[in-house]
Amino acid sequence: MSNTMLREKVLPTIVLRGIVPFPGTTTGLDIGRKASLEALKHALDKGREVFLVTQLNMSEEYPPLKEMATVGCVAGINQMLKMPDGTVRVVVQNKYRAFFEGENLNNNADVLILKTKECPPEENFENPLYKETLLRRLKQEFGLYASLLPKLAPDIVRTVAESKAEELGEICDYIAFNLHMPYIEKIPLIEELSSENRATLLIELLDKERHILELDRELGEKVKEQIDDNNREYYLREQIKAINSELYGDDSSEDEFTEYLGKINSLNTTAQVKEKLTKELNKLIKLPQGSHDGGVIRGYLDTCIELPWQSFTNTKIDIKTAQKILDRDFFGMDKVKQRILEMLSVYLLSPEIKGQIICLVGPPGVGKTSIGKTIAECMGRRFARVSLGGVHDESEIRGHRRTYVAAMPGKIINALKTAGCGNPLILLDEIDKLGSDYKGDPASAMLEVLDPEQNSTFTDHYIDIPYDLSKVVFITTANTTETIPAPLLDRMEIIELSSYTRQEKFGIAKKHLVAKQMTRHGLTKNEFKFTDSGIYALIDYYTREAGVRKLEREIAAICRKSAKQIVEGSAKKITANKLFVEQMLGKRRYRPEEILKNDEVGVVNGLAWTAVGGEIMQLEVAVAEGTGKLELTGSLGEVMRESAKAAVTYVRCNAKYFGIDPDFHSKKDIHIHATEAAVPKDGPSAGVTITTALVSALTNIPIRRDVAMTGEVTIRGRVLAIGGLKEKSMAAYRGGVKTVFIPQENVSDIADIDKEVKNNIKFIPVTNVNEVVESALVHSPKKIKTTFSSAQVVKQ
Repeated sequence: MSNTMLREKVLPTIVLRGIVPFPGTTTGLDIGRKASLEALKHALDKGREVFLVTQLNMSEEYPPLKEMATVGCVAGINQMLKMPDGTVRVVVQNKYRAFFEGENLNNNADVLILKTKECPPEENFENPLYKETLLRRLKQEFGLYASLLPKLAPDIVRTVAESKAEELGEICDYIAFNLHMPYIEKIPLIEELSSENRATLLIELLDKERHILELDRELGEKVKEQIDDNNREYYLREQIKAINSELYGDDSSEDEFTEYLGKINSLNTTAQVKEKLTKELNKLIKLPQGSHDGGVIRGYLDTCIELPWQSFTNTKIDIKTAQKILDRDFFGMDKVKQRILEMLSVYLLSPEIKGQIICLVGPPGVGKTSIGKTIAECMGRRFARVSLGGVHDESEIRGHRRTYVAAMPGKIINALKTAGCGNPLILLDEIDKLGSDYKGDPASAMLEVLDPEQNSTFTDHYIDIPYDLSKVVFITTANTTETIPAPLLDRMEIIELSSYTRQEKFGIAKKHLVAKQMTRHGLTKNEFKFTDSGIYALIDYYTREAGVRKLEREIAAICRKSAKQIVEGSAKKITANKLFVEQMLGKRRYRPEEILKNDEVGVVNGLAWTAVGGEIMQLEVAVAEGTGKLELTGSLGEVMRESAKAAVTYVRCNAKYFGIDPDFHSKKDIHIHATEAAVPKDGPSAGVTITTALVSALTNIPIRRDVAMTGEVTIRGRVLAIGGLKEKSMAAYRGGVKTVFIPQENVSDIADIDKEVKNNIKFIPVTNVNEVVESALVHSPKKIKTTFSSAQVVKQ
């Protein structure tokens, strides 16, 4: 047949699952899918012909064209019978091979219509005897295969035996159609157009199937020799043993059932837990070797057996020893140490107490994680850390259900496995960075973990057995409480860890960091020495942080460069002083926070709080002839802009008391600028600062350079409370400020300020901004009253 005579047709297509059609055979099909039923209906309306093609993946309900065999069969519909369940039973006669071209020609996605083209037969036998040889070998292999398959119909064997060489292609299709083998192995046979190649491939498949049947028969006989027909369970186990023996060549394999059962019975846990694990073990034994479910159950049993059920360590708390450990590991932090010792004292007097969940809140690098480890050491408990930063899936906390592929327990259960006991100290790190999305809210899952009234029956989705967490001590850490949900925050007691002062950083570096990095870099005291001036240089000029992480990295850099010089022989002993530090690290990265050298008009020292501690933020006000425009620059946020407008309003209302032209707002342009313009700034605490700078600029009276201030101002001049006073006062101390004006409502916060700062700075509480103006300016404005009160100002 020439290519010009090949049949081309546009036909409705039925996609088959688990069945491969072959030309010249009759196939019975049960049609149930909607698309197939529509294709069948379409075919009955037009010619009773349909195109049959096999999908590669049986699990696909509506497979794309690329997931189908490249060759199928054009078939005619002989009979059709509708079944009670809505399916249709069809008998079709497969006519010839065909392949499809292009995409679905029907706009209606419910019916698949493809353009088909008959496959040209390929005959490439140069020697007729070779064709006869292939047929004989094919008959021989099929006869051996049929002898091992008693259920094969006799007329099939007879048809193959009576076939002739001219029918090689047809007999190959006939045998392939009647083979009992996975459909996926038949697909290459339908796609092969050459009868020679098809016969060769079929001979190989028959040989493979014959060996499989022989091995199956041998295994069956071996099992029958070892078992008692009346004992079904024994029969099944012996069959598994025989299979393992053939696969792995080991007749004396370890009895897995006995091993697991012994481990379960030895667990120090409740009968409920043992019963649950025994049920899972019985499921495992009934599964065939190599089953995917078997691996899942083994993983589950191993996880449960490794858990510390009712296994507790003896905790020993000695307050004096704990004090020494805290002093050894941490410099300063007296309030934090005191609170930790209080907690340990309560545990010593009442070991069964519940509900003491502490949250250590502070900027990065101040030692929150290290404090957790030290508390565990003081309590004599094992330590486990759980990182919660970036966790946005509830299953990370509560575990995955075992119905999912690669399921595993949650972080809490894994932490208990790591600790190896039921009463460890678990540090929940970065709890403020928990996320949430469509997978769930892990913060809500933490509610049960941290609630002492609920966590005695905490149930991980993977373990699916209640586990008692009431003996666990939980410590959490966070950089801020603002992102922690209120119900979760309510379960924790907050301990604030503020940023370190310059002197505290020096003490930590000298006592801990230098020695640690010298040991890490192989430097001895005879080879290397870090002077006080060198440490101060790193703190002042090369780091700007609340904690000491960057400081430790810079110390490591100095040690690294020193080690290189010693190894090269350019120096035998190195003293890391200020000059050496600057030579090794290059130019200074930060300028120290310093106040102005002279008193200036319209420039005032404000105080700001940042994530890395406090900072001095200088505010400048310039007044120029104009039409009353107000310009605000320096990356100011909305709240800070509103504070600036409130300050301008207050000055306008009280202009005559400050000796200012009452019409300045219409004759002058005012420009308010916050330095370090690239850094975003926001918050209400700069209100007092802006008011003072504005009065200074309008009266042309300089502001004392050694004063700083913070406080929210209202349009009536009242000064309201602010936050972050401790960090702000540290920044003022570092910059050389001698006097700080604070709101009267913040007087109680002075107790939290470092003693060194209090000894060097005078704090002046104020209730009205006029008190600040009167003291901060070099001299009072001409018309300002000598005494101000809130009542007098309100009269305006």
